[in-house]
Amino acid sequence: MAPPKRIADEPAFVLHRYDWSESSLILEVMTRHHGRQALVAKGAKKPTSNFRPVLLPLQPLRLGYSLSPDAQAEIHTLKAADWVGGHIMPTGDALLSGYYLNELLMRLLARDDPHPGLFDAYAAVVRVLASEHGDALQPVLRAFELVLLRELGLLPALDQQTATLTPLSPKRLYVLVPEGGLREAQAQERGGLPGAWWLALQRALDEPAPLAATLRASADGTAELKHQLRALLHYHCGSRTLRTRQLMIDLQNL
Repeated sequence: MAPPKRIADEPAFVLHRYDWSESSLILEVMTRHHGRQALVAKGAKKPTSNFRPVLLPLQPLRLGYSLSPDAQAEIHTLKAADWVGGHIMPTGDALLSGYYLNELLMRLLARDDPHPGLFDAYAAVVRVLASEHGDALQPVLRAFELVLLRELGLLPALDQQTATLTPLSPKRLYVLVPEGGLREAQAQERGGLPGAWWLALQRALDEPAPLAATLRASADGTAELKHQLRALLHYHCGSRTLRTRQLMIDLQNL
């Protein structure tokens, strides 16, 4: 039997972790070149394990792992993990926001489906979350949601009405709805944004560095966009309320 293939020095982030035994963990990780992977970290819960202080969410890592010799197996074996460094763990609202992004990626990313550009955008957002982000938190979350939906083919074109393929009028108001895509806002309907704004957003998403461009383009419509993107994401996630979103609501109600 041929030895298992080894993946070395792979950029990654831990999205979630589960207990596997008294001493080991199953990790769900997002890697740059191989997409979402499930890895068993044997002995990671032992006090003497080198993995124990490293396998944390929202921290840039370099991983080495062996692919299972069974082609049908979904869980591979972690062999090495190193912290890349560069920033501290986010705290407070930023930490909850990071967990929210991780839940989105867990629900929407398929296994073994690499998205290097999305990985880079996520890494950039994590750096913002770990910084003195000030008022940038909500805009950067909306920008990432847009990039995520676009990367996975879940966002309709924003330069035309989805049902009719009619070009947008710069001065008319439009809304993004889960089952209908982008359409003209009805009379008295809240949340409509001008066609010129949607057109600018489409141009930003087409840029080589879409996260930064989308952040600039969406800054003036963050509040209106938040509810529309939330409905669209919940539609594709198959859940009306994400666990992290419910946790945020519960904390605000304390």
